[in-house]
Amino acid sequence: MSKKIMILNGSPRKKGNTTALTAAFTKGAIEAGNQVNEFFLGEMTIGGCKGCFGGGKNIGSPCVQKDDMDKIYPIYQEADVVVLASPLYYWTISGQLKTAFDRLFAVAECDANYRNPPKEIVLIMAAEGYGFEESEFWYDRLEKHLGWQNLGKILCGGVMEIGDIAGHEKLKEAHILGASIG
Repeated sequence: MSKKIMILNGSPRKKGNTTALTAAFTKGAIEAGNQVNEFFLGEMTIGGCKGCFGGGKNIGSPCVQKDDMDKIYPIYQEADVVVLASPLYYWTISGQLKTAFDRLFAVAECDANYRNPPKEIVLIMAAEGYGFEESEFWYDRLEKHLGWQNLGKILCGGVMEIGDIAGHEKLKEAHILGASIG
């Protein structure tokens, strides 16, 4: 069965190593008959969550802030799978990704019990080094608290400069993971 996949790409480098991983993932996912929408968060204007609890009144535009999140909300609401993609920044995800993900809380506010819509989730990361433990800790707890289902993680270390990932085995793993969804 075809699934709707949304990628939140928190890399500021649109042609960087994280994007190479999401491209391989996307190729596999599309070959398996899925629909994929990728958002390059670094090119979007997204303000941080204000913690106002003022959202949830309009499912079409759930947050009181009006910015580029309004492009993400409808895709997120329809998505079966959410891919969180980021370079490793100070042993965790990028600020771009964290800011956008925090703002998804406005959708949970549309539910009387603040439940997030059920999703499957994937983590894709690239890094100069190999210290993914903090990111995995955050991701694993996020998955548990939201009640989402982990489909897999692609964690690619040793790639700093744009293009360092060329020919890396993690590209094949990303393609296989994308192709496995459906």
